[in-house]
Parts: sequence; structure tokens; C-alpha cells
Amino acid sequence: MNKVSIKDIAKKAGVSITTVSIVLNGNGTERKISPSKIKKIMDVAAELNYRPNQQAKSLRTGKTYTLGLIVDDISNFFFSHLAKTVEEEADKFGYTVMFCSSENDEGKSRNVLGTLLNKQMDGYLIAPTSGMQQEINQLVQENKPLVLVDRFFQNSSASYVALDNYKGTFDSVTHLAKQGYSKIAIVTNDSEQIQLQERFEGYKTALRKHKIPFVPEYVKKIPFKFSAQKTVREIESFVAANPDVDAILFTSNNLGIPGLEGLRNLNKKVGNDIAVICFDDNDHFRLASPSITVISQPIRAIGKNALKILLDQIDKKELKQVKSVLLPNLIVRESTPVKASIIPAVKSKATDNTAKGKK
Repeated sequence: MNKVSIKDIAKKAGVSITTVSIVLNGNGTERKISPSKIKKIMDVAAELNYRPNQQAKSLRTGKTYTLGLIVDDISNFFFSHLAKTVEEEADKFGYTVMFCSSENDEGKSRNVLGTLLNKQMDGYLIAPTSGMQQEINQLVQENKPLVLVDRFFQNSSASYVALDNYKGTFDSVTHLAKQGYSKIAIVTNDSEQIQLQERFEGYKTALRKHKIPFVPEYVKKIPFKFSAQKTVREIESFVAANPDVDAILFTSNNLGIPGLEGLRNLNKKVGNDIAVICFDDNDHFRLASPSITVISQPIRAIGKNALKILLDQIDKKELKQVKSVLLPNLIVRESTPVKASIIPAVKSKATDNTAKGKK
């Protein structure tokens, strides 16, 4: 089969070769070509299965049309869905994405960054490890198109898209307090990463607001590098050592899933013996019985915003810092019912009100 050219597209669409070239390079709207004509050209290109000569395109534009994405673990629910969003959106603009996992390891993160830099990517989306600030600052100084995702460095001028993590845990503790829980523990990672620090601060501030004592023994910090099974054992030991805890907040799905396993191993019934909230949502939490209350992150919005900022940097060469902070959503499910000890009081009040209504 002969390779389809823009001349073939122009002939079938009934337009000039120049018009086809402008549209396929993504400049149709800017050059005031009508939406109907742009659609017709794109439809014909798809019908003829047109594939641009990437090498020629790169020589013409000075771009490689490749982007690098570095995350902690591509198999993690949050990062896999983030990567999928970035890949889908990038494809709309003719970009391909190379994914790398740092495994939250300082050495590996530097190695994978070096690999991507050697491949002359047009831009970089990075969920940095806590020790990457020097490398990130260097990229900014070199005017490399760059956007940080999920976390950032406070003293860096790199653009970022992140979540209001403080609000996520603050709202969670507030919900638990309103449900009658007062011995609220938190299980987090032993890390200086900003998103985890913000989640911890939100937890502590909400305790103060609701006049719930902060108990250091109710805080469990688990190293990132622990295996899932070791994490399960750590959580089992933590819960067993604090039998009076009536609610637990897990600050990531990587902690929440082994946390639920640990509670099951201890014969702790979620929703009855202990309330549970997890940061991040996934099918496991939604389909569990009882279903798990979560702090949901707008993953698609994070990915789309980050890519838009990055492409703006690439196309406009404007590298001014952009700070995009999105809001979490507390999804209340069955794992955080009204605490059993206050239900009689609630029923009694309802009974009193009913009695008054009969008088």
C-alpha cells in the first residue's frame, strides 16, 4: 500500500495542500480556517489512515513530539490513571509519552531523569522525590518546559498542579468528629514530601478545631520502601497497641489497602468496631463491604491541567510559574457510620421530638 500524503488528503477534501498542512499542524483555528473545514480535513485524514512523517515534522518544527512522565510507581492506582489521562490528552496534540517509575528512590529518580534528558524530550511532567529539588531547579534555570504533579517544592519556581491536601484530611477528621469519633488515628508515610506534610497538618488542625486531643501514639509513620506485607504487619501492631482507637485515617491507597487487610486479620469489623477513611479512591474501596469513605482526587483534572500548562510552555516559550491547586472531594460511604455509642442519644432525641409533636 502506498503511503498517504497530504496531497492525497487535499485532493479528497477539495482543499489546497497548504490548508491541509496548516490544519494537521494544529494551526487551523489560529489561521482562521472554519471549524467545518478543519473537521472535514481531519475526517479525511482519519479515513485515509494518514500517519505523518515524524522525522520530517521534527526537522520542520524543532520538536521531538515526545514528553517524559516520571511518577513513583506506574502500577499505583493514582499514578496509572494520571498516566492514562496524560497519554490520552497528549495524543490529541500529536505527542507521545514515555513513562518512568522512580519507586520513590532518590538514585533511581535521578537516573530516569537523566535518561529522559538524553532523549531530548520536549517537556517533562514529574512527581518528584523529596531529594530532587536541585535537579528540578536546574531544569528551571535551563528553561526546560517542566510541570510538577502531585507534589512540589516550596522554594522552587517550577510550575505545579497539586491537590489541596490539607483540606482533604481536615474535612475527613471533621466528618469523623461529627459522626461521634474522638480517638482518631492517622497512618501515613515517613516522608518529607509536601503532600504528606499537608495531610498531617490538616489532621492536626481539625483535631484542635473539634477539641479532640492530639495523641502522639495515634500517629503511625511507615517507610515508603516497606513491602505490602510488612506494611500489613506494621498496621496490625499499631492497631493492637492502641485498642481504644475508634477511627483511622490512611493517607494513601498504598496504606489503605494493607490497612484494611490488617484490620481484617485482627477481626476488627470496619464500620462497627472502627471507622476508616482512605485518601484516594479506587474500585477496591468502592466495592468493599462495607464500602470505604474516601478523599477522592480529581485525577483527570490534575493530568489535563498539568499537560495544558506544559504544552503552553512548549508552544509559547513562556516559562512563568503556574500554581494550580485543585480541591478534593470527601465521598462518604459505609465505613464511617454514626458511632454506635451516640445512636441511643440520637434516637432518644428523635423520640422526644415525636412525643412533643403528639401533645
